[in-house]
Amino acid sequence: MKPRYWFCILSLPALAVAQPLSALVEEALHNNREILAAQKKYEAARQRPSQASSLPEPTVSIGYTSNGAPYPGAGLGRDVTSNAGVLISQEMPFPGKQKLRGEIAAKQADVEFQDYLTIRLSVVSRLKQAYHELHHAIVGIAFTQRYQELLQSILRVSEARYATGKSAQQDIFKAQTQFSIFQAQLLRYQQEQRSKQIEINQLLNRPLGGAIEAPLDMPTGEMPATLDRMLAHARTNAPILAREQKNIERSELAANLARKDYYPDYTLSGGYFNQGAMPPMYQFRVDFKLPAYFWRNQRAAVNEQEFVSAEARHNYEATSLAIEARIRDDYAAAETARKLVDLYEKSVIPEAKLALESSLASYQTGALDFLTVFANFMNVVDNELMSHEEAMQFDVALARLEEMTGGEANQ
Repeated sequence: MKPRYWFCILSLPALAVAQPLSALVEEALHNNREILAAQKKYEAARQRPSQASSLPEPTVSIGYTSNGAPYPGAGLGRDVTSNAGVLISQEMPFPGKQKLRGEIAAKQADVEFQDYLTIRLSVVSRLKQAYHELHHAIVGIAFTQRYQELLQSILRVSEARYATGKSAQQDIFKAQTQFSIFQAQLLRYQQEQRSKQIEINQLLNRPLGGAIEAPLDMPTGEMPATLDRMLAHARTNAPILAREQKNIERSELAANLARKDYYPDYTLSGGYFNQGAMPPMYQFRVDFKLPAYFWRNQRAAVNEQEFVSAEARHNYEATSLAIEARIRDDYAAAETARKLVDLYEKSVIPEAKLALESSLASYQTGALDFLTVFANFMNVVDNELMSHEEAMQFDVALARLEEMTGGEANQ
C-alpha cells in the first residue's frame, strides 16, 4: 500500500442537499414568530400618537326642567324656569398638553420599533450561531467517520504484523479502544446535529423534526472591520442603544408634561333651551380644573418624572458600557480564533500530516513502532478537529458582533 493512500482517505464528500445560510436568514425574517410578534407590537404602538394627541370626546346633555309636574313640558311657556334643551361640553387641556401626549406616544412607538429591530438581530444572530454549530457537528461526523476508516486500515496492518510476530497485541487493543472512543465522539456529534436542527427549525417556524443540512466546504472568512469601527458603528446603529436613547427622550417629554399639569385644564359648555311661548334661553360657560393640591399632586408627579429621566440616562450609560464590553470580548475571541485557524491550516496540520505519512510508510516496513504512528495519527485528528472548532468559534463570534453592532460584522 502506498503511503499516499493513508491520507487520501481523509478527503470529505460534499453533502447532496445543503441549505445556504442566506436563504435561511431570509426565511427567518419572514416566518419567525418572535419577529412577527414584535412587528405587530410596533404597528399597534404606531396607532397611539393620534389617540393621545386628540381632544377628549365631547359631552352632549339633553334634558328638561318642569314646573308643577314631573313630566316633560310641564310649565313650558308659563314658568320662566321651565324649558327643554341641549348642552354640549368639551374638555380642553391646557395648551401644549395634547401635543406633548402625542409626542410621548410617538417616542414609545420609536422604542417599540427599536425593540423590533433588536429582536430581528437577535433571531438572525441565534440562527447563524446555530447554523455554524450545526456545520461543525456535520464536519465532525464526516471527519470522525474518516478517522475510523483510517484507523481500521492501521488496525489491519497491525493485525498482519501481529500475526507474523512483528507487533505486540497491545497495539491492536490500543487501536480498537481508540475506535470505540471515535464511536462515542460520533454519537455526541450526531446528538449535537439533531439539537441544532431542532433549534434552527424553531427559529424558522418549521416542523421541528425536519432535517437541516449545511455544506461541508465553508471557507473561513476574515475579520470584517477594526474594533474601533465596530464600536463607532454600535454607538450610532445598535438598536438596543437607540432604544435607551428613545426612552430618555420620552422621559424628558413626560417630565415637561408633568410640569404643565401646574396649569389648569378647562371645560367649554354651550347650550340652547326652548321655553315655549317665551324667548329661548342660551347658555355659555367655562369651568376650570384648579390644581389646588399641587404640593401633593403635581409637585410629586414632576419629581417622579425627573427620577424616571435620571433612571433612563443611567440605563443608557449602563447599556452602552455593556455593549462595548461584549463587542470587545467577542472581537478578541473572533480575532484569536481567526489567528488560530491560520496557524493550524498553514503550519500545524500540514506538518502533522507529513509526519503521519512518513510514519505510516516506516511502520509498514517495520522501521517504526506502532506508538509513534498512533501518536502522529492522533495529532492529525486533534489538530484538524481543533482547527474546525476555532473556525466555528470565529463565525459564532462574528454573529454575536453583528447583533451587538447592528449589522457591522456582516458588512
